[in-house]
Amino acid sequence: MKQIISTDKAPQAIGPYSQAVRIGDLVFTSGVIPVVPATGEIPQGSAAQAKQALDNLSNLLQEAGCEMSDIVKTTVFIKEMNDFCSINEVYETFFKDDYPARSCVEVARLPKDVLIEVEAVAYKKGQ
Repeated sequence: MKQIISTDKAPQAIGPYSQAVRIGDLVFTSGVIPVVPATGEIPQGSAAQAKQALDNLSNLLQEAGCEMSDIVKTTVFIKEMNDFCSINEVYETFFKDDYPARSCVEVARLPKDVLIEVEAVAYKKGQ
């Protein structure tokens, strides 16, 4: 059975989509951008935006009963490949030993002209 996941601790959907969807033991998130949910502000710089986006992703996963360690795959969209190293430094602070699989691609433009967007697939047995 499909379950829609939503939280006010991550940016709200800005279109006809859900923040996340659970199907059985899998959670699929939509792309999460670095908007501060309480204020709507966007931090400055790629590292600060990476941290906010990953904080938002963590909050969304918590709403689904998951943790960052449950992520099996992420896709990271970045505006500027030159930010890859600074984003990686932040990214690795959110994951400990077993890193999820990941794709990272440079894109021409992201919603609200942010520098990063992250989506994930998480696996949590028995939820």
